[in-house]
Amino acid sequence: MHHTGNDFYVRQLRDMKGAFDFTTFDVEDLAEYAVSCGTALAQSMAKAGDPALISGYVGKSAAFDEAIERFALAYAEQNEADWTMLKSAVEAGRIQATRE
Repeated sequence: MHHTGNDFYVRQLRDMKGAFDFTTFDVEDLAEYAVSCGTALAQSMAKAGDPALISGYVGKSAAFDEAIERFALAYAEQNEADWTMLKSAVEAGRIQATRE
């Protein structure tokens, strides 16, 4: 892994009450699961700080907005690169993928 010089904080959502067999999921099941995970993450992060304190920390300049924009564009570019690499690996036979 290439170190970018950026620090990241990663949280893991753990449900100790059960597990899913993803091999039985169809497209709708996976979409519903993704929405549930996104909702849980959004709710947990929304409770992670005081909006007034965060606003004070971010300030009134455009620096935060510009940083979020750069991050979003870089993230989209990385997703595109990952997708291209995945397609190439499938086409070269290095990994197997199925389409339903």
